[in-house]
Amino acid sequence: MYICHVCGFNKLDEPPWGDDGKTASFSICSCCGVEFGYEDATEKGLINYRDKWLNNGAKWFNESKRPESWDVQEQLKRINFR
Repeated sequence: MYICHVCGFNKLDEPPWGDDGKTASFSICSCCGVEFGYEDATEKGLINYRDKWLNNGAKWFNESKRPESWDVQEQLKRINFR
């Protein structure tokens, strides 16, 4: 499993930026809804998207994928903040 660098969700089926870390997959994170390669193409875009997601209540994009005991603060610990 792979980790979303926007929200820290650790159950992505494929790497958000390919095996080389440079090729966007354009897939969607089930948790925050970011489209890899579009909204996260720059560091500023990534931070803006994360801030918007958090400020809107950290709602799940695909609620059916949400773990029962989900904790946004624990999930965010999986990513590096700048």
